[in-house]
Amino acid sequence: MTDGLRTPPSPTAAAYHERPFPRDPGRWKKERTRALRTGHIRDNTCSPACQPVLVHERTSWGWLAWTVPGDGTLPEVPHQIGVLTPAATRTQRLALRWLARRPAQRIAFDTVPASLRFSAAAVALISVIVALLAMHHGAPVDVVLPAMLLAPLLAEHLPNRLDARAGEHVRRVEGVHACRYLQRLATLHTGLVQAAAGSDRYELRRSAEVGQGLLWDAAGLLQTHDARLACKDLITLERLMLQLADQVTQIIERTAREDAAADADQTRAPGRHPGPYPTGLRPMTPGPTPSTSHRKETASMPQLQPDSSQAARTADVYLLFAHEPYYPDSAAGEINTTVVAADSLLHPRVRQPDGARIHASLTQGRRPGEIVPLSTLTHELDAGARWHEVGDWEGITEDLLQLIRDQDCDALSMGLPLIARALLCAGPNSQVVRAHVGDTSRLTAYGPDDRGTVLAEIDKVLTPLVAERALWPGNDLIPPLSHRS
Repeated sequence: MTDGLRTPPSPTAAAYHERPFPRDPGRWKKERTRALRTGHIRDNTCSPACQPVLVHERTSWGWLAWTVPGDGTLPEVPHQIGVLTPAATRTQRLALRWLARRPAQRIAFDTVPASLRFSAAAVALISVIVALLAMHHGAPVDVVLPAMLLAPLLAEHLPNRLDARAGEHVRRVEGVHACRYLQRLATLHTGLVQAAAGSDRYELRRSAEVGQGLLWDAAGLLQTHDARLACKDLITLERLMLQLADQVTQIIERTAREDAAADADQTRAPGRHPGPYPTGLRPMTPGPTPSTSHRKETASMPQLQPDSSQAARTADVYLLFAHEPYYPDSAAGEINTTVVAADSLLHPRVRQPDGARIHASLTQGRRPGEIVPLSTLTHELDAGARWHEVGDWEGITEDLLQLIRDQDCDALSMGLPLIARALLCAGPNSQVVRAHVGDTSRLTAYGPDDRGTVLAEIDKVLTPLVAERALWPGNDLIPPLSHRS
């Protein structure tokens, strides 16, 4: 598999920054009404020089500035994203609020190509009235007049100076590609912040601090480099953020398991085999009842004659493959990795002869009970260069998933943590996955030994399951290919 690190955040976290103000839809309606009344909205008449009104959505780590589409739809990508410096002080957070304020209204002049802040005009009017009153009460003219002239100048130019000073603590990113990338990181970081806010654990608070640093570094790269030129560094930052989010998820899940240990027997779903499931392994495919198990295992399968390759073929082999995550129901967790019996590749609903060819490669020279990841087959096929000689592995995995969801074969369905899934998607000799250990300056490399540990943990779950009832590969299987074929 080639997309081992593509594990999306939870639906709750993902919804955070895909649209503006997800928790307060009424706020967006009010802001849009104000924009239509006072500013220039984004529509097909906009030129590159247009300055549409921006709606700022403040967060604990910065802000997202959204444009207001003229067709009434919600914007999908922010026009600008601002990231606050890590470990910000109270003053720096006040600077963030200052920069994310509503834009000043300006008064345009027909005869002069310039404009004046509405606040500066209001201050000028007030200063004239105050000056006249002061002079009426005997105040010196040489004091009143300079103050009257200085007040509107300060109202016009002082905000720009404060903007520049406050901007030293915030990194702003603009452009569709840059904002889209930073938007993904911001979604992950928001999940870290939420986890830390609801807990007093140091690990969660530290994760949110590290996430803020990664977001700050990514904003710096996007400020100074084109997103395509800094692609390698940006991918590294995103991978670190994903791994950090995964570690936080594991901490939360481990804490929940510890809290629920007393009533685990009462809450276990019926029909699932009890056993020492490792972290993140959640068998989700319910097995058949005893009355149907015998029917499945003794169903009319073709009696195959042995061929010259039977001595080299191992029957009890299992295929493990990662896939796009799905949720079986609202109560179940994410399913992103599946184990099936090798003979499921011979099911008539799996595209053939591709399934039979992969079955032949999968079962040749294996140990009984061996779990073979799809990435191992990729490694054996010259790093995937010879997959075209065997079959369409992507189509095969899609067919197998459909069989499982239609309950036409048995499977061990799991929701693996990010690191475990990435190791199984990498080749048996790869050492490419890195994760935080405490802070950004310390990294841990995972390699073949860790991959073997993950496979051993999965085997600990699978072995008692198949000892009680073998994984049913399905009915009416086609004959396997001989070695000569």
